[in-house]
Amino acid sequence: MSQSELKEENRIEESEQSDGGRVKLVPVSEAIHYRRRAQSAEQKAESLAIELEQAKAKSSEATKELESMRSERSLKDALAAAGCVDVETAFLVAKAKLESREDVDEDGVIEQLKKEKRYLFAETAEKSRPLKTAGVKERTSGGEAVLERAAMKAATTGHRGDLQEYLRLRRNFV
Repeated sequence: MSQSELKEENRIEESEQSDGGRVKLVPVSEAIHYRRRAQSAEQKAESLAIELEQAKAKSSEATKELESMRSERSLKDALAAAGCVDVETAFLVAKAKLESREDVDEDGVIEQLKKEKRYLFAETAEKSRPLKTAGVKERTSGGEAVLERAAMKAATTGHRGDLQEYLRLRRNFV
């Protein structure tokens, strides 16, 4: 093939312009280059659209999780404000009741828990607390000094006997 034939083949592809219908000859290599750029741009647009859908799905999932965490936190706060002694247990019971029935709100569930499970709340928990036994003594200022000295001695020496003596004294004041 001669040089003139190669130049003729490069100018085979034609495209029309919008102004007056004139025909303009474009080299084939340039047309191929533009076509490849257009195809890669379309592929990039498709991949970006897929990434956008995935990001939207993750965002909605995170929003749902955040809302769930906020509602759990508000329920725990409401239980603590109501004087709940064991918040985790009361939370699990209240959450189960809220999930089983849609028509009940947090305050109603907490009031119901106060009636059904009085031992979970402070006003009844203090009444039902067992009294101290004879082996447990009330805290006194002199006893605390002895306990502090025993703790310091056990910490500085590190001997088992000193530690056991401290634990024996501590048991009397708990």
